[in-house]
Amino acid sequence: MKSTVEQLSPTRVRINVEVPFEELKPDFDKAYKALAQQVRIPGFRPGKAPAKLLEARLGRGAILEQVVNDALPAKYGEAVQTSDVKVIGRPEIEITKIEDGEELAFTAEVDVRPEIELPEYSSIAVTVDPISISDEDIEDQLQSLRQRFGTLKNVERPVQDGDFVSIDLSATVDGQEVSEASTTGLSHEVGSGQLIEGLDETLIGMTAEESKEFTSTLVAGEFAGKEAVITVKVNSVKERELPEADDEFAQMASEFDTIEELKTDLRGRVEQSKKVQQAGEIRDKVLEALLERTEVPLPEGAVQAEVDAVLHDAVHGFDHDEAKLAEALEAQGSSREEFDKDTKEAAERSVKTQLLLDAIAEKDNTQVGQDELTERILFQSQRYGMSPEQFIQQVQQAGQLGAIFADVRRGKALAGVVGQAAVTDTEGNTVDTAEMFGDPAAEEADAAEAVEASAE
Repeated sequence: MKSTVEQLSPTRVRINVEVPFEELKPDFDKAYKALAQQVRIPGFRPGKAPAKLLEARLGRGAILEQVVNDALPAKYGEAVQTSDVKVIGRPEIEITKIEDGEELAFTAEVDVRPEIELPEYSSIAVTVDPISISDEDIEDQLQSLRQRFGTLKNVERPVQDGDFVSIDLSATVDGQEVSEASTTGLSHEVGSGQLIEGLDETLIGMTAEESKEFTSTLVAGEFAGKEAVITVKVNSVKERELPEADDEFAQMASEFDTIEELKTDLRGRVEQSKKVQQAGEIRDKVLEALLERTEVPLPEGAVQAEVDAVLHDAVHGFDHDEAKLAEALEAQGSSREEFDKDTKEAAERSVKTQLLLDAIAEKDNTQVGQDELTERILFQSQRYGMSPEQFIQQVQQAGQLGAIFADVRRGKALAGVVGQAAVTDTEGNTVDTAEMFGDPAAEEADAAEAVEASAE
């Protein structure tokens, strides 16, 4: 087989492939064997009919068509492997020549990863907010802990912000009842904003057994995007009583004996949480700096695939009715044109980010260990409320294990860049990123030792 590559653009190539017919003999044998099992010819047992008789019965053209269709994927894959191009997405294949007994020729146009000139990582400098811990931060944590151990008691007064109420809800649109928006005995924390827009404001001041109406825009279901008349009835009102923040509470809520020890521990947790937030800010700003400094040609097919996936998910929520999606967007003060524009911009950024981080990972030979992949799978399974075994099975069935691996590798590649970038806070202090993202020099030394050990 012979193949050549034409560079159509920085992100697209045409692969020209010529296959001598003698290389298709295994494919012909496979086709004859399969057809012999399917076609009944008098005087021959299933699977034993000679090739000539099969050709006479079915015609050479039908057999040739099956051989070509079966052979194309493998020959295309072989051409890709020998051409040293990194393909993205599915190819557009066109058969250009079939000379029976002589040659099969075809072309495959496909998007490829572009060549990317990466900046010097040490030239990247970003500034982030410093870590600051206030007494208010500690009190907020303590208050949250007290709320977890609080108790609810019935009160005979109007609803206040922060109360817990039992409510009944119903809704109508143009006088028609909306069944999926009706419920009874629903528990709700006033001020949480977790239900219908306008509900919390309506509830404040209401009393038990009182009903009120208000209008709100439905965001899902058959009437998504429509303005509805909502009726809410309060069944009961409860307030949360919090335990005193004293030594007794510290002993009940933690392993500490005093409230001061508990506050010290909470301070440490707040500090760790803010370090995680700062690490996220550093990562985002370094990535933004990389994107600004690097020219990344975008494969149109990859961008369109991202756009199509977002649109599919958006329309799926409206029973694949694009008119309903447009109505919902208008109700939110947007439009389909703005949605399409924003979606394409987000897709372009996503593809650019993936290509850039893949280029960094390849240049730096970023490796992903089994433990790192397992850690990501465990994290993802917890997010989706699934057991690791169920999650892995679902991921494998969907063919997404490679995507998870690529995501972990990109994250490690970006962490390697962060480790070489200059990071300071707004007060002029140097931020040590080794604790957050690891020490690239130390990891490189460990990798070198591992290689030497395996060589011995």
